[in-house]
Amino acid sequence: MVIKEIEEFSQVRVKARAYLCYLLSRHLVGAYGDKSVEELILRLNTLHKIVPKAQKIYILDRGGKIVASTLEGDMKEIKAGALLDRSNRAYFYRTIEEHRCVLTDPYPSYSTNQMVVTAAFPVYNKQGELIYILAIDLALKDILQMVHPSSIDSTFGTLSKWVYSAFSLALAGVALLLFVKGISSFLHLGLAFESIDINEMFKSTILLTLSLAIVDLTKAIFEEEVLGRQRREHNSEDTHQTMVRFLGSIIIALSIEALMLVFKFALTNPVMIVYAVILIGGVTLLIFGLSGYLKAIRLPEFRNKKK
Repeated sequence: MVIKEIEEFSQVRVKARAYLCYLLSRHLVGAYGDKSVEELILRLNTLHKIVPKAQKIYILDRGGKIVASTLEGDMKEIKAGALLDRSNRAYFYRTIEEHRCVLTDPYPSYSTNQMVVTAAFPVYNKQGELIYILAIDLALKDILQMVHPSSIDSTFGTLSKWVYSAFSLALAGVALLLFVKGISSFLHLGLAFESIDINEMFKSTILLTLSLAIVDLTKAIFEEEVLGRQRREHNSEDTHQTMVRFLGSIIIALSIEALMLVFKFALTNPVMIVYAVILIGGVTLLIFGLSGYLKAIRLPEFRNKKK
């Protein structure tokens, strides 16, 4: 699910940055100037209560050393002998270079091995010199829940995955039954080729074609909605592949059915062959409709609209 979480984060990154930077700046109102670490700790302890899912909140000095960090629920000052260097972290030098609050890309945490993001906020003294950098670490799934209610890890998102899993399982069962029925309709004849009914062969072909179409549909639903496979948004053919392949399989099945009716009525009741012709006309309309759809999704204005 990490791929889909990162994809969702890229869509709400601006909103996530605005939210976290607002929280940090809100708890620093009046803190500008030559403030001590103890004063900042008092302010950030309230922040930790507001954001209980924060993995860590800490204060860096201008050299990138952690001088205070959350420990057992409260922020405490770290002794000089145990200072941890974070000057090689991206959020540290980005904050210094950009002179503003920054939000990192998702990265694996060294302590929890989860995907996390870090928001960092600079604190300057009255002379405009950087004295501290405040940082907050949040798990990727937690920040998505906070700023993106429709996240895949929200309650509705979890329920949605279970629903899609159930439908995928049911469709897989239907495809299996169609496959078994299609195979058994001619395998029971064994090697008695002279007794094979052409009509039964056509029916078997239709059943197997429908089974293949449902398997393709099930595979697409399960990979995209349950496993969270990343969609290649810039490739219209890939994005709409499920519909195209499913409709294509249906057209093939109906074409075979129409061909079967032509042979059947030609031998038994030529008057009824008009119905086979009507079915062929319907298949032709489906082909033209699918062709128009494929042409439409390749138009530049359609692709721009999708973006």
